[in-house]
Amino acid sequence: MVEEDTVKLLRECNAGIKMGVSSLDEGLPKVQSASLRSSLEKCRQAHGKLGDETHALLARYGDEGKEPNPLAKGMAWMKANVKLTLEDSDNAVADLITDGCAMGVKSLNRSLNQYQAAGEQAKDLAHRLIQLENQLGQEVRPYL
Repeated sequence: MVEEDTVKLLRECNAGIKMGVSSLDEGLPKVQSASLRSSLEKCRQAHGKLGDETHALLARYGDEGKEPNPLAKGMAWMKANVKLTLEDSDNAVADLITDGCAMGVKSLNRSLNQYQAAGEQAKDLAHRLIQLENQLGQEVRPYL
């Protein structure tokens, strides 16, 4: 049960990281503020490092990870593109990033509750990802 929950939690982290990187990649070209750009780039790098760590842990279990839900990814892409087309501003990017961070934190907490038997390394990674999402949400609030 521990191994099964560990893999499932790592898969959810993996999908969340991919979704986060995709959202950051969508927003970064629209950012005008140097400080907002710096925060988003720093967070993107941190997501990349956690993604590498997640892949390494999944590889130990012979798993390749999980792609984000196609429907959720498609809806996020559509929302981002419509919003950024209508309102090309740091405010719009911050709004999208804040919403994405909140959804990521909610999803990761749900996964932690669902996969309670997961190993400590997987739980730690999920907690660090939650912390990263919370921190980014705080950093972009001044741009709302």
